[in-house]
Amino acid sequence: MKTATVAIVGRPSAGKSTLLNSLTGHKVSITAPVPQTTRNKIRGILTEEQGQLIFIDTPGWYDSRKKFNLRMQDLVSAALAETDMALYVNDGGRPAGPEEEAIVAQLAASGRPVVAAVNKSDIASPRREENAAFIRLRLARAELVNVSAVTGSGLDELKTLLFSLAPEGPPLYPPEFYTDQEPEFRVAEIIREKAIAVSREELPHALYVDVADLETREGAGAAGKNANQLWIRAFIVVESESQKGILVGAGGSRIKAIRVAAQKELGKIFPYRIQLDLRVKARPRWRREDNLLKRLIR
Repeated sequence: MKTATVAIVGRPSAGKSTLLNSLTGHKVSITAPVPQTTRNKIRGILTEEQGQLIFIDTPGWYDSRKKFNLRMQDLVSAALAETDMALYVNDGGRPAGPEEEAIVAQLAASGRPVVAAVNKSDIASPRREENAAFIRLRLARAELVNVSAVTGSGLDELKTLLFSLAPEGPPLYPPEFYTDQEPEFRVAEIIREKAIAVSREELPHALYVDVADLETREGAGAAGKNANQLWIRAFIVVESESQKGILVGAGGSRIKAIRVAAQKELGKIFPYRIQLDLRVKARPRWRREDNLLKRLIR
C-alpha cells in the first residue's frame, strides 16, 4: 500500500481546482472563470487499490507584493514544505512567464519529486510544446504528462505516475473520505463560488463569506415523514456599500440567484434539505486586516 501527500501548485487559472475535482471524482474545490478563486489549502483524497493520495490544492501563484497575495504565496510555500511531492499544473494554452519562473524555482528549491501536468489538452494550442520544453529545461527530473481536467484525458497516466513516486505506508483516511473540510468551510466556499459566478469580474476578490449559524432542524417531509433540515445563516462580506448593491441587484435579483444556486449545490453535498438565510454587508478594507486574513487564508 502506498500513501502520499501531494501539493498541487500552478499559476492562477491553470485548472488546479478542476483537476483536483476530476482526480477525486467529487466537488472538493470551488471553481470559477476568474483568477485566484482558491484561497486556502484544500484537501482532496483519492483512495484506490494501490493506495491513497491526499492532494493539497493551493492558491494560484500570483506575482504581487500586496498583503492579500503574499499571504496566499506563503500557503504555497508551506504546502510544498509539508508534502511528499508536488503536482505542478501548467496551462498548456498560455506562454510561460515570470509567474511560471517563480513556481519552478519554488519546486526546484523544495527538493520534492515533481509530476508536471500540462493541462487543457482538449484545446489546440501551439504553446503546449513550448511549455513542455520549458518544464524539461527548468525541472529536468520532473515526470511530464499531458492532461485535460475537463475531459479526463491523461488522468489515468497522471495517477499512475503519482502512485509510482509515493512512499510505502498505510492510508491516513478511511476509504470513503474524499475531503476533510469542516462543514462551515464547505458552506462558505460554495456560497462564495456562486457569488463570484453571479458578479462575474466586478468584485470576485473583494468578498468573503462569514457563516454565522449552522444547525440541523427537524422538519416535516412528504406524507408526514420527518425531513431534517440544515439551516444556515451567512453573510457575504464586501468592501463598500456600492459593492453591496452589485451583489443584491435590482429588487434583490442577484442575491436571490446566489441563494438558490448555493442551496442547490449544498443539497448535493449534505443529506439535508437546505434552508439558507443569505445577506450582504460591508467591511471596508478587510483585505488589509492581518487577523482576518489569517482566519480566511490558511
